[in-house]
Amino acid sequence: MKFKQFLINEQNLKELTKHYTGALPIACYETTILEHASGYIPLHWHDEIQLIYVLKGEAVFQVNEEKIKLRSGDGLFINSGCLHMAEDLKKTGCVYICLNVLPHLFLPQELYTTYVLPYVQSTNLSYVLIDGSKEWSRAIQQALFVIRKLVQTKEPLFEIEITANLIKVWKQLLVHAFQKQYVYTEEVKNQRIKAMLTWVHMNYREKITLDDIAASGQISRSECCRYFKRMLDVTPLQYVMKYRIQKSILLLKQEEKSITDVAFEVGFNSTSYFIDQFKKMMGMTPLAYRKGKL
Repeated sequence: MKFKQFLINEQNLKELTKHYTGALPIACYETTILEHASGYIPLHWHDEIQLIYVLKGEAVFQVNEEKIKLRSGDGLFINSGCLHMAEDLKKTGCVYICLNVLPHLFLPQELYTTYVLPYVQSTNLSYVLIDGSKEWSRAIQQALFVIRKLVQTKEPLFEIEITANLIKVWKQLLVHAFQKQYVYTEEVKNQRIKAMLTWVHMNYREKITLDDIAASGQISRSECCRYFKRMLDVTPLQYVMKYRIQKSILLLKQEEKSITDVAFEVGFNSTSYFIDQFKKMMGMTPLAYRKGKL
């Protein structure tokens, strides 16, 4: 299996992939979760709105603090700027269509301020489940299929046809799914968890304490623990361990690096402790993992 690496700016968790098709700031493609180097889609965010339609299998998507289980035929709207990730926990071979599009592309400029911007800025609208059994959901899913085909074939006037289908999608969401609301405390919470995760990603090679992580989010130790438990269902230091193991997986694919080199590069001061933690998380030793992937 060919593994794909998911590129994220470690300074702010923003996805680095540039999404463009022709002159449009849009991308529409199929994703197989288990093909990514981490074995899952890691936590990240981007300016684009994301629409998902599951073609095969099932997966758990997390958007901010919420976890949503999607099966074949289901879809998901993920708002701009929201932290999200996806895992194929049952190894079902989950495949989904992913549409990434900047918010301003959904409607003409004259309508954007009234019919798009308030919903993009709504703090209670991080995601919408697009239930495949509902008629309005099926209309959105059909539009996604059309957009995917247009992106692939680039037929004459395809950019105009894509725009027309984006309008159809947005109208269905406006009529059936959206409620707008801005809550300042929710925005603050979102920014704090991003700040703490960014700090961990920038400093994982160093010795890290709970006090360090809490300070990066300008909150107390107890509040820091609550943030991580709600968002990621782990303690802050468990997240650090998980992230170090994730980074070690990429390094293990470089044959010239010894297991000891890898251990020290990702922040462990003991090779045996690294091996123990890797085996606990991955179900095999680093050496066994390397032999299986090279």
